[in-house]
Amino acid sequence: MELVRSLRRLWRHRYFRRLLAVRVATQSCDGLLQIALASYVLFSPERQPDARSIAVVLAITLLPFSVLGPFVGVVLDRWSRRQILVVVDLSRALLALGLAGLVATGLRTPGIETIFYGGVLLAMSLNRFLLAALSASLPHTIDEDEYMVANSVVPTIGPAGAVIGIGVGTGLRLLLGRSMPDYTANAVLFAVAAAGFVLSSSLALRIPRNQLGPDVHEPTRARDVVAGLAEALRHLRSKRPAGLGLLTIGAHRVVYGVVTVAMILAYRNYFHTLDEVDAALADLSLLAVVTGAGFVVAAVVTPPVTARIGVRRWLVLCLVGSAVFQVVPGAIYAKLPLLGAAFLLGVTAQNIKICVDTLVQAHVADELKGRVFVLYDMVFNVALVLAAVLGALVLPANGVSIPILLVLAACYLAFALVFALVSRGMSMNEGTESLRGQPTAATSAS
Repeated sequence: MELVRSLRRLWRHRYFRRLLAVRVATQSCDGLLQIALASYVLFSPERQPDARSIAVVLAITLLPFSVLGPFVGVVLDRWSRRQILVVVDLSRALLALGLAGLVATGLRTPGIETIFYGGVLLAMSLNRFLLAALSASLPHTIDEDEYMVANSVVPTIGPAGAVIGIGVGTGLRLLLGRSMPDYTANAVLFAVAAAGFVLSSSLALRIPRNQLGPDVHEPTRARDVVAGLAEALRHLRSKRPAGLGLLTIGAHRVVYGVVTVAMILAYRNYFHTLDEVDAALADLSLLAVVTGAGFVVAAVVTPPVTARIGVRRWLVLCLVGSAVFQVVPGAIYAKLPLLGAAFLLGVTAQNIKICVDTLVQAHVADELKGRVFVLYDMVFNVALVLAAVLGALVLPANGVSIPILLVLAACYLAFALVFALVSRGMSMNEGTESLRGQPTAATSAS
Protein backbone atom coordinates (compact mmCIF):
# COMPACT_ATOMS: atom_id res chain seq x y z
CA MET A 1 0.00 0.00 0.00
CA GLU A 2 2.89 2.38 0.74
CA LEU A 3 4.22 1.83 -2.78
CA VAL A 4 0.79 2.46 -4.30
CA ARG A 5 0.49 5.74 -2.37
CA SER A 6 3.98 6.79 -3.50
CA LEU A 7 3.21 5.97 -7.12
CA ARG A 8 -0.03 7.93 -6.89
CA ARG A 9 1.89 10.87 -5.49
CA LEU A 10 4.43 10.73 -8.33
CA TRP A 11 1.64 10.63 -10.90
CA ARG A 12 0.32 13.98 -9.67
CA HIS A 13 3.51 15.67 -10.89
CA ARG A 14 2.62 16.89 -14.38
CA TYR A 15 6.16 17.01 -15.72
CA PHE A 16 7.00 13.63 -14.25
CA ARG A 17 4.15 12.17 -16.32
CA ARG A 18 5.38 13.92 -19.46
CA LEU A 19 9.01 12.92 -18.95
CA LEU A 20 7.90 9.34 -18.38
CA ALA A 21 5.93 9.42 -21.66
CA VAL A 22 9.08 10.52 -23.49
CA ARG A 23 11.11 7.70 -21.95
CA VAL A 24 8.53 5.02 -22.78
CA ALA A 25 8.17 6.22 -26.37
CA THR A 26 11.89 6.51 -27.07
CA GLN A 27 12.78 3.17 -25.44
CA SER A 28 9.98 1.41 -27.31
CA CYS A 29 11.61 2.63 -30.50
CA ASP A 30 14.96 1.43 -29.15
CA GLY A 31 13.46 -2.04 -28.83
CA LEU A 32 12.30 -1.93 -32.44
CA LEU A 33 15.72 -0.71 -33.55
CA GLN A 34 17.46 -3.50 -31.62
CA ILE A 35 15.29 -6.17 -33.24
CA ALA A 36 16.01 -4.71 -36.68
CA LEU A 37 19.74 -4.67 -35.90
CA ALA A 38 19.75 -8.20 -34.45
CA SER A 39 17.80 -9.54 -37.42
CA TYR A 40 20.21 -7.93 -39.88
CA VAL A 41 23.48 -8.77 -38.10
CA LEU A 42 22.99 -11.85 -35.90
CA PHE A 43 20.08 -13.68 -37.51
CA SER A 44 20.92 -13.65 -41.18
CA PRO A 45 20.40 -17.09 -42.74
CA GLU A 46 23.85 -17.02 -44.31
CA ARG A 47 25.74 -16.19 -41.11
CA GLN A 48 26.41 -18.08 -37.88
CA PRO A 49 27.27 -15.62 -35.11
CA ASP A 50 29.90 -16.38 -32.50
CA ALA A 51 30.98 -14.55 -29.35
CA ARG A 52 33.58 -12.64 -31.35
CA SER A 53 31.01 -11.20 -33.75
CA ILE A 54 28.82 -10.13 -30.82
CA ALA A 55 31.84 -8.48 -29.20
CA VAL A 56 32.59 -6.57 -32.40
CA VAL A 57 29.00 -5.34 -32.66
CA LEU A 58 28.99 -4.18 -29.03
CA ALA A 59 32.36 -2.48 -29.38
CA ILE A 60 31.24 -0.61 -32.49
CA THR A 61 27.97 0.51 -30.94
CA LEU A 62 29.04 1.25 -27.35
CA LEU A 63 32.70 2.26 -27.11
CA PRO A 64 32.41 5.52 -29.10
CA PHE A 65 30.07 6.96 -26.46
CA SER A 66 32.59 5.99 -23.80
CA VAL A 67 35.09 8.28 -25.56
CA LEU A 68 32.58 11.08 -26.18
CA GLY A 69 30.86 10.76 -22.81
CA PRO A 70 32.82 13.50 -21.01
CA PHE A 71 32.05 15.94 -23.82
CA VAL A 72 28.30 15.32 -23.79
CA GLY A 73 28.28 15.32 -19.98
CA VAL A 74 29.31 18.95 -19.99
CA VAL A 75 26.61 19.64 -22.59
CA LEU A 76 23.95 18.15 -20.27
CA ASP A 77 25.03 20.54 -17.53
CA ARG A 78 25.12 23.60 -19.82
CA TRP A 79 22.27 23.32 -22.37
CA SER A 80 18.52 22.90 -21.97
CA ARG A 81 17.93 19.20 -21.34
CA ARG A 82 14.46 19.48 -22.88
CA GLN A 83 16.02 20.71 -26.11
CA ILE A 84 18.52 17.87 -26.00
CA LEU A 85 15.65 15.35 -25.83
CA VAL A 86 13.97 16.93 -28.85
CA VAL A 87 17.08 17.25 -31.02
CA VAL A 88 18.52 13.83 -30.19
CA ASP A 89 15.34 11.92 -31.07
CA LEU A 90 14.93 13.84 -34.34
CA SER A 91 18.55 13.01 -35.17
CA ARG A 92 17.91 9.34 -34.44
CA ALA A 93 14.86 9.42 -36.70
CA LEU A 94 17.05 10.62 -39.59
CA LEU A 95 19.67 7.97 -38.84
CA ALA A 96 17.04 5.20 -38.72
CA LEU A 97 15.70 6.33 -42.09
CA GLY A 98 19.20 6.24 -43.51
CA LEU A 99 19.73 2.72 -42.17
CA ALA A 100 16.41 1.67 -43.70
CA GLY A 101 17.58 2.93 -47.07
CA LEU A 102 20.87 1.04 -46.85
CA VAL A 103 19.25 -2.22 -45.77
CA ALA A 104 16.55 -1.91 -48.47
CA THR A 105 19.22 -2.16 -51.18
CA GLY A 106 19.83 -5.77 -50.21
CA LEU A 107 23.57 -5.23 -50.72
CA ARG A 108 26.13 -6.39 -48.13
CA THR A 109 29.33 -5.13 -49.70
CA PRO A 110 32.18 -3.95 -47.41
CA GLY A 111 31.36 -0.34 -48.27
CA ILE A 112 27.65 -0.69 -47.47
CA GLU A 113 28.38 -2.48 -44.21
CA THR A 114 30.93 0.15 -43.18
CA ILE A 115 28.35 2.91 -43.69
CA PHE A 116 25.71 0.81 -41.94
CA TYR A 117 27.81 0.25 -38.83
CA GLY A 118 28.73 3.93 -38.82
CA GLY A 119 25.02 4.80 -38.69
CA VAL A 120 24.42 2.23 -35.95
CA LEU A 121 27.37 3.66 -34.03
CA LEU A 122 25.83 7.14 -34.08
CA ALA A 123 22.31 5.92 -33.26
CA MET A 124 23.44 3.88 -30.25
CA SER A 125 25.73 6.63 -28.95
CA LEU A 126 22.85 9.11 -29.17
CA ASN A 127 20.68 6.61 -27.32
CA ARG A 128 23.06 6.53 -24.34
CA PHE A 129 23.28 10.34 -24.45
CA LEU A 130 19.50 10.61 -24.34
CA LEU A 131 19.19 8.17 -21.41
CA ALA A 132 21.76 10.21 -19.48
CA ALA A 133 19.72 13.36 -20.18
CA LEU A 134 16.53 11.65 -18.97
CA SER A 135 18.21 10.55 -15.73
CA ALA A 136 19.67 14.00 -15.07
CA SER A 137 16.24 15.57 -15.75
CA LEU A 138 14.26 13.38 -13.36
CA PRO A 139 15.02 15.32 -10.14
CA HIS A 140 13.40 18.43 -11.69
CA THR A 141 10.03 16.66 -11.87
CA ILE A 142 9.76 15.12 -8.37
CA ASP A 143 10.51 15.85 -4.70
CA GLU A 144 13.88 15.01 -3.19
CA ASP A 145 12.49 12.31 -0.91
CA GLU A 146 10.91 10.48 -3.84
CA TYR A 147 14.13 9.40 -5.57
CA MET A 148 13.89 5.73 -4.59
CA VAL A 149 10.31 5.18 -5.74
CA ALA A 150 10.91 7.26 -8.90
CA ASN A 151 14.06 5.29 -9.70
CA SER A 152 12.12 2.06 -9.28
CA VAL A 153 9.39 3.24 -11.66
CA VAL A 154 11.21 5.20 -14.36
CA PRO A 155 14.17 2.95 -15.25
CA THR A 156 11.78 -0.02 -15.13
CA ILE A 157 8.90 1.35 -17.18
CA GLY A 158 11.45 2.49 -19.75
CA PRO A 159 12.81 -1.03 -20.34
CA ALA A 160 9.21 -2.25 -20.25
CA GLY A 161 8.69 0.08 -23.20
CA ALA A 162 11.72 -1.52 -24.83
CA VAL A 163 10.15 -4.94 -24.25
CA ILE A 164 6.99 -3.68 -25.99
CA GLY A 165 9.13 -2.50 -28.89
CA ILE A 166 10.91 -5.85 -29.02
CA GLY A 167 7.59 -7.68 -29.01
CA VAL A 168 6.08 -5.49 -31.72
CA GLY A 169 9.29 -5.62 -33.76
CA THR A 170 9.53 -9.40 -33.53
CA GLY A 171 5.90 -9.90 -34.49
CA LEU A 172 6.19 -7.46 -37.38
CA ARG A 173 9.45 -9.02 -38.56
CA LEU A 174 8.02 -12.55 -38.52
CA LEU A 175 4.87 -11.37 -40.31
CA LEU A 176 6.73 -9.40 -42.98
CA GLY A 177 9.24 -12.21 -43.48
CA ARG A 178 6.47 -14.36 -44.92
CA SER A 179 5.66 -12.00 -47.77
CA MET A 180 8.95 -10.24 -48.64
CA PRO A 181 12.71 -10.80 -48.61
CA ASP A 182 14.51 -10.62 -45.27
CA TYR A 183 16.35 -7.41 -46.12
CA THR A 184 13.10 -5.65 -47.07
CA ALA A 185 11.44 -6.73 -43.81
CA ASN A 186 14.44 -5.41 -41.86
CA ALA A 187 14.28 -2.10 -43.73
CA VAL A 188 10.61 -1.68 -42.77
CA LEU A 189 11.53 -2.14 -39.09
CA PHE A 190 14.12 0.64 -39.31
CA ALA A 191 11.55 2.92 -40.97
CA VAL A 192 8.93 2.23 -38.28
CA ALA A 193 11.52 3.01 -35.59
CA ALA A 194 12.23 6.35 -37.33
CA ALA A 195 8.54 7.30 -37.14
CA GLY A 196 8.54 6.42 -33.45
CA PHE A 197 11.50 8.69 -32.74
CA VAL A 198 9.62 11.59 -34.33
CA LEU A 199 6.69 10.88 -31.99
CA SER A 200 9.00 10.80 -28.96
CA SER A 201 10.50 14.15 -29.97
CA SER A 202 7.04 15.71 -30.22
CA LEU A 203 6.18 14.43 -26.72
CA ALA A 204 9.26 16.17 -25.32
CA LEU A 205 7.97 19.48 -26.72
CA ARG A 206 5.10 19.30 -24.20
CA ILE A 207 7.62 20.07 -21.44
CA PRO A 208 8.69 23.75 -20.98
CA ARG A 209 12.14 24.47 -22.36
CA ASN A 210 13.82 25.18 -18.99
CA GLN A 211 11.81 22.82 -16.77
CA LEU A 212 14.38 19.99 -16.79
CA GLY A 213 17.44 22.09 -16.02
CA PRO A 214 20.28 22.63 -15.75
CA ASP A 215 19.84 25.23 -13.03
CA VAL A 216 22.97 27.16 -14.02
CA HIS A 217 23.65 28.10 -17.65
CA GLU A 218 27.26 28.76 -18.63
CA PRO A 219 28.92 28.82 -22.07
CA THR A 220 30.52 25.53 -23.03
CA ARG A 221 34.26 25.78 -23.74
CA ALA A 222 36.75 23.16 -24.85
CA ARG A 223 38.59 23.16 -21.52
CA ASP A 224 35.27 22.56 -19.73
CA VAL A 225 35.32 18.97 -20.97
CA VAL A 226 38.45 17.85 -19.12
CA ALA A 227 37.79 20.14 -16.16
CA GLY A 228 34.17 18.95 -15.91
CA LEU A 229 35.19 15.29 -15.97
CA ALA A 230 37.85 15.87 -13.32
CA GLU A 231 35.34 17.75 -11.16
CA ALA A 232 32.78 14.94 -11.45
CA LEU A 233 35.38 12.34 -10.48
CA ARG A 234 36.51 14.40 -7.48
CA HIS A 235 32.88 14.80 -6.46
CA LEU A 236 32.34 11.03 -6.62
CA ARG A 237 35.42 10.49 -4.44
CA SER A 238 33.88 12.72 -1.79
CA LYS A 239 30.43 11.15 -2.20
CA ARG A 240 31.49 7.60 -1.41
CA PRO A 241 28.05 5.92 -1.58
CA ALA A 242 27.55 7.15 -5.17
CA GLY A 243 31.11 6.27 -6.22
CA LEU A 244 30.92 2.80 -4.69
CA GLY A 245 27.56 2.27 -6.35
CA LEU A 246 29.03 2.97 -9.80
CA LEU A 247 31.96 0.60 -9.19
CA THR A 248 29.60 -2.12 -7.97
CA ILE A 249 27.21 -1.92 -10.89
CA GLY A 250 30.15 -1.87 -13.32
CA ALA A 251 31.49 -5.11 -11.86
CA HIS A 252 28.01 -6.64 -11.86
CA ARG A 253 27.43 -5.73 -15.51
CA VAL A 254 30.62 -7.46 -16.64
CA VAL A 255 29.37 -10.78 -15.27
CA TYR A 256 25.79 -10.14 -16.37
CA GLY A 257 27.06 -9.26 -19.85
CA VAL A 258 28.98 -12.54 -20.22
CA VAL A 259 25.80 -14.39 -19.27
CA THR A 260 23.84 -12.40 -21.86
CA VAL A 261 26.32 -13.28 -24.62
CA ALA A 262 26.16 -16.95 -23.60
CA MET A 263 22.36 -16.94 -23.81
CA ILE A 264 22.38 -15.30 -27.26
CA LEU A 265 24.76 -17.98 -28.53
CA ALA A 266 22.76 -20.79 -26.92
CA TYR A 267 19.48 -19.65 -28.47
CA ARG A 268 21.08 -19.10 -31.89
CA ASN A 269 23.52 -22.02 -32.14
CA TYR A 270 22.54 -24.63 -29.49
CA PHE A 271 18.75 -24.76 -29.57
CA HIS A 272 18.44 -24.01 -33.30
CA THR A 273 20.23 -24.85 -36.54
CA LEU A 274 21.66 -22.18 -38.82
CA ASP A 275 18.61 -22.10 -41.11
CA GLU A 276 16.07 -21.76 -38.25
CA VAL A 277 16.29 -17.96 -38.22
CA ASP A 278 12.67 -17.09 -37.41
CA ALA A 279 12.43 -19.65 -34.60
CA ALA A 280 15.70 -18.48 -33.02
CA LEU A 281 14.66 -14.83 -33.24
CA ALA A 282 11.25 -15.59 -31.71
CA ASP A 283 12.77 -17.57 -28.83
CA LEU A 284 15.37 -14.94 -28.08
CA SER A 285 12.69 -12.24 -28.15
CA LEU A 286 10.68 -14.27 -25.62
CA LEU A 287 13.79 -14.40 -23.43
CA ALA A 288 14.03 -10.59 -23.64
CA VAL A 289 10.35 -10.22 -22.69
CA VAL A 290 10.78 -12.52 -19.67
CA THR A 291 13.83 -10.54 -18.59
CA GLY A 292 11.79 -7.36 -18.93
CA ALA A 293 9.12 -8.89 -16.73
CA GLY A 294 11.83 -9.34 -14.10
CA PHE A 295 12.60 -5.62 -14.39
CA VAL A 296 8.93 -4.81 -13.73
CA VAL A 297 8.84 -7.04 -10.65
CA ALA A 298 11.95 -5.28 -9.34
CA ALA A 299 10.10 -1.96 -9.49
CA VAL A 300 7.44 -3.35 -7.15
CA VAL A 301 9.84 -5.15 -4.79
CA THR A 302 12.72 -2.72 -4.29
CA PRO A 303 11.02 0.35 -2.69
CA PRO A 304 9.26 -1.48 0.18
CA VAL A 305 12.22 -3.79 0.81
CA THR A 306 14.75 -0.95 0.94
CA ALA A 307 12.40 0.95 3.24
CA ARG A 308 12.49 -2.04 5.60
CA ILE A 309 16.11 -3.26 5.45
CA GLY A 310 17.97 -0.41 3.73
CA VAL A 311 19.72 0.02 0.40
CA ARG A 312 23.04 -1.48 1.54
CA ARG A 313 21.64 -4.81 2.73
CA TRP A 314 19.40 -5.11 -0.33
CA LEU A 315 22.35 -4.63 -2.68
CA VAL A 316 24.30 -7.36 -0.90
CA LEU A 317 21.33 -9.75 -1.01
CA CYS A 318 20.80 -9.09 -4.74
CA LEU A 319 24.44 -9.87 -5.53
CA VAL A 320 24.23 -13.11 -3.53
CA GLY A 321 20.92 -13.94 -5.20
CA SER A 322 22.51 -13.42 -8.62
CA ALA A 323 25.15 -16.01 -7.72
CA VAL A 324 22.50 -18.55 -6.72
CA PHE A 325 20.24 -17.99 -9.73
CA GLN A 326 23.27 -18.18 -12.02
CA VAL A 327 23.65 -21.83 -11.06
CA VAL A 328 20.06 -22.86 -10.26
CA PRO A 329 18.29 -22.76 -12.65
CA GLY A 330 20.86 -21.00 -14.89
CA ALA A 331 23.10 -24.04 -15.40
CA ILE A 332 20.24 -26.25 -16.62
CA TYR A 333 20.50 -25.97 -20.39
CA ALA A 334 16.86 -26.30 -21.40
CA LYS A 335 14.57 -23.51 -22.58
CA LEU A 336 12.24 -23.41 -19.57
CA PRO A 337 14.97 -23.29 -16.87
CA LEU A 338 16.83 -20.62 -18.85
CA LEU A 339 13.66 -18.53 -19.02
CA GLY A 340 13.39 -18.86 -15.24
CA ALA A 341 17.02 -17.82 -14.81
CA ALA A 342 16.53 -14.85 -17.14
CA PHE A 343 13.56 -13.68 -15.08
CA LEU A 344 15.30 -14.03 -11.71
CA LEU A 345 18.56 -12.47 -12.90
CA GLY A 346 16.52 -9.67 -14.46
CA VAL A 347 14.93 -9.00 -11.06
CA THR A 348 18.26 -8.84 -9.23
CA ALA A 349 19.98 -6.83 -11.95
CA GLN A 350 17.24 -4.21 -11.99
CA ASN A 351 17.12 -4.13 -8.18
CA ILE A 352 20.82 -3.24 -8.20
CA LYS A 353 20.34 -0.58 -10.86
CA ILE A 354 17.43 1.04 -8.98
CA CYS A 355 19.54 1.27 -5.83
CA VAL A 356 22.56 2.72 -7.64
CA ASP A 357 20.40 5.25 -9.51
CA THR A 358 19.05 6.39 -6.15
CA LEU A 359 22.53 6.62 -4.61
CA VAL A 360 23.72 8.82 -7.47
CA GLN A 361 20.69 11.11 -7.50
CA ALA A 362 20.59 11.47 -3.71
CA HIS A 363 24.31 12.13 -3.17
CA VAL A 364 25.42 14.03 -6.29
CA ALA A 365 24.89 17.80 -6.59
CA ASP A 366 22.49 18.86 -9.38
CA GLU A 367 25.08 20.91 -11.23
CA LEU A 368 27.14 17.71 -11.65
CA LYS A 369 24.37 15.18 -12.24
CA GLY A 370 24.63 15.35 -16.03
CA ARG A 371 28.35 14.59 -16.00
CA VAL A 372 28.01 11.88 -13.37
CA PHE A 373 25.17 10.13 -15.21
CA VAL A 374 27.23 10.21 -18.38
CA LEU A 375 30.06 8.57 -16.41
CA TYR A 376 27.45 6.07 -15.23
CA ASP A 377 26.55 5.21 -18.84
CA MET A 378 30.24 5.00 -19.72
CA VAL A 379 30.69 2.42 -16.96
CA PHE A 380 27.76 0.48 -18.43
CA ASN A 381 29.16 0.58 -21.95
CA VAL A 382 32.71 -0.39 -21.07
CA ALA A 383 31.46 -3.18 -18.79
CA LEU A 384 29.29 -4.68 -21.56
CA VAL A 385 32.07 -4.50 -24.15
CA LEU A 386 34.53 -6.05 -21.68
CA ALA A 387 31.96 -8.78 -21.01
CA ALA A 388 31.64 -9.50 -24.74
CA VAL A 389 35.43 -9.65 -25.12
CA LEU A 390 35.68 -12.04 -22.18
CA GLY A 391 32.87 -14.09 -23.72
CA ALA A 392 34.77 -14.26 -27.01
CA LEU A 393 37.81 -15.58 -25.15
CA VAL A 394 36.17 -18.19 -22.92
CA LEU A 395 32.76 -19.18 -24.33
CA PRO A 396 32.32 -22.05 -26.80
CA ALA A 397 30.53 -21.39 -30.09
CA ASN A 398 27.18 -22.57 -28.70
CA GLY A 399 27.55 -20.65 -25.42
CA VAL A 400 27.12 -23.76 -23.25
CA SER A 401 29.62 -24.13 -20.38
CA ILE A 402 28.71 -25.06 -16.80
CA PRO A 403 32.25 -24.45 -15.43
CA ILE A 404 32.12 -20.86 -16.71
CA LEU A 405 28.74 -20.32 -15.05
CA LEU A 406 30.20 -21.52 -11.74
CA VAL A 407 33.09 -19.09 -12.06
CA LEU A 408 30.65 -16.25 -12.79
CA ALA A 409 28.60 -17.19 -9.72
CA ALA A 410 31.77 -17.05 -7.61
CA CYS A 411 32.42 -13.55 -8.99
CA TYR A 412 28.98 -12.41 -7.82
CA LEU A 413 29.72 -13.71 -4.31
CA ALA A 414 33.09 -11.94 -4.28
CA PHE A 415 31.45 -8.65 -5.31
CA ALA A 416 28.88 -9.04 -2.52
CA LEU A 417 31.62 -9.58 0.06
CA VAL A 418 33.72 -6.63 -1.11
CA PHE A 419 30.70 -4.31 -1.23
CA ALA A 420 29.59 -5.35 2.27
CA LEU A 421 33.05 -4.66 3.69
CA VAL A 422 33.72 -1.36 1.93
CA SER A 423 30.23 0.07 2.53
CA ARG A 424 30.23 -0.64 6.25
CA GLY A 425 29.23 2.51 8.12
CA MET A 426 28.08 4.41 5.02
CA SER A 427 24.71 6.18 4.98
CA MET A 428 22.86 4.89 1.92
CA ASN A 429 19.18 5.59 2.57
CA GLU A 430 18.89 9.19 1.35
CA GLY A 431 16.13 9.58 -1.23
CA THR A 432 13.95 6.84 0.29
CA GLU A 433 12.23 8.89 3.00
CA SER A 434 8.86 9.05 1.22
CA LEU A 435 8.61 5.26 1.49
CA ARG A 436 8.73 5.62 5.26
CA GLY A 437 5.73 7.93 5.30
CA GLN A 438 7.52 11.23 6.03
CA PRO A 439 5.51 14.24 4.82
CA THR A 440 7.02 16.63 2.29
CA ALA A 441 5.85 19.51 0.19
CA ALA A 442 5.44 19.04 -3.55
CA THR A 443 7.76 21.18 -5.55
CA SER A 444 6.95 20.30 -9.14
CA ALA A 445 3.92 21.48 -11.07
CA SER A 446 0.80 19.38 -10.81
